[in-house]
Order: sequence, then C-alpha cells, then structure tokens
Amino acid sequence: MSIVLTAECPDDVGLIAKITGLCYEHQLNITRNQEFVNKEAARFFMRTELSTRPSDSFLTELQARLPVGSKVELHSNEKTKVVLLATKEAHCLGGVLLKQFEQAMNIDVLAVIANYPDLEPLVKGFNVPFHVVSHEGLTREEHDKKVGDLVDEYKPDVIGLAKYMRILSPNFVSRFSNRIINIHHSFLPAFIGARPYHQAFERGVKIIGATAHFVNDELDEGPIILQDVTQVTHADNAEDMAKIGRDIEKTVFCKALQLACEQKVFINGNKTVVFA
Repeated sequence: MSIVLTAECPDDVGLIAKITGLCYEHQLNITRNQEFVNKEAARFFMRTELSTRPSDSFLTELQARLPVGSKVELHSNEKTKVVLLATKEAHCLGGVLLKQFEQAMNIDVLAVIANYPDLEPLVKGFNVPFHVVSHEGLTREEHDKKVGDLVDEYKPDVIGLAKYMRILSPNFVSRFSNRIINIHHSFLPAFIGARPYHQAFERGVKIIGATAHFVNDELDEGPIILQDVTQVTHADNAEDMAKIGRDIEKTVFCKALQLACEQKVFINGNKTVVFA
C-alpha cells in the first residue's frame, strides 16, 4: 500500500488544487486520488495515495492552506494494529484470522479478547495471543474497565467486535471513540434479541444481510461502513438462513475492517464517506 494522505475540511473553492499543488511543490507523485463533497454539510473529503513519504513540514504547510477546522493526516504502509473482541461465535473471528494468514489484509491482529474460553483453540492455531476476561460477577462497567485496560496494553489502531455479544458501556465507547467496528445482521431494528434468524423465518423474510458500523452510544446505530444482502426462499429453514447470514456477516466484517485499515472510511456525522 502507498503512503496515504487523508484530508477533511469545510468545503471551499480550489481545495483539490491546493492539496495537489503542494504535492507538486514537494515533488510527490500522486498514484491515486479520490474526493467527495457532502453538499448538505458543506464538508470536503479527500484520500490521496503517494508513492513517497513527504517531508516533516508537509502537513504543517498543508494545514495552513486549508480552511480552519481542517483535519489532515499521513498514514504509512505499515500494517494496521487490530485487537478483536469475541464471545463464542467463530465465523467473523475466523474470517479475519484467515485473511491475515493469507496476507490478504494489511492488518496485524495483536490479540483476541473474549469473555468465554471457547474460541481459544481457533485463535491459538493462528499463533495469536488469546485472553479470557470473564464477565461473571462483574458489572458491565467493571468488566469493560478490565477489557479496556487489556486492550490499551496493545495500543491498537482499530478494535473489531467479531460477534462480541456484550453491550459496551459509554465509558468504553468514549475511551476508544471512532475506533470500534461492529457487525450484526441487517434485520435491525426488527427481530431484536436472541435467535433473529428464527424470528425472520417465522415472518417469511426473503432478504437477509449484514451491517458493519462504527460503535457509538446508540445500540447498533453507529455510522454504517458497509452492508450486503442476499435472497432466501420459502425452502430455506431457520438453520439454513442462519448459515447464509453467518457467511454474509463474515464477508462484510472483513471488508469493513479492510476499508478502515486502508484509510478509506471517513466518519461524517452519523454517516460515513467510503472510498472503494
């Protein structure tokens, strides 16, 4: 992956020219450029791939040329550090670990933290550290504090909830703001709670899918990164639908993590800008 420059700021005339012009002045070769303007919010987003890393003064000079309130960052081609949280379901966790093993994602899974020991054999098979932090006998805040302290030891860039079946406390969410990515079925807000695919089967649902999103204090309502769906028929029973749903969840979760780790996702209020 190239060196990536990301920029977001209030929209203004000539922003692309200002950014690419400074790249030219620093003799930087642009290999790819993507931009988007959110007209409703009058906000500009841009992702630029560079073949070489700019000098230390580049970001300071760029910040001075852009409107007040601009956010500019450079991202190296080093692997993104990820910690995964899990419970008992293996499909999303296994999907990410396999992608890493195949070097199909630019990530380094530093550790897996779970509230049950069930997935330890899977994780150990990929030579990734596995930690159990049981929630038994602890309040939600106490458990989240223990998990958060362990996460902090690894200093990850991204935290992935690989079917982590715990509702996170506001303190945990704010502690890792805009760094937590979750995956769930796309029926929500319908079919809340346990056995969603059985509920969907009882209603004769014909489309099932998955949603990956950033986590905020509103349960399963954070900015959406990626979604996908597929069709089912009357011939598919609840177990069939659950199997199909797990495959979609795994695919969407892996793709969402990959997009975030390639600096292709910008949070835009309660929505996202996602460059493919």
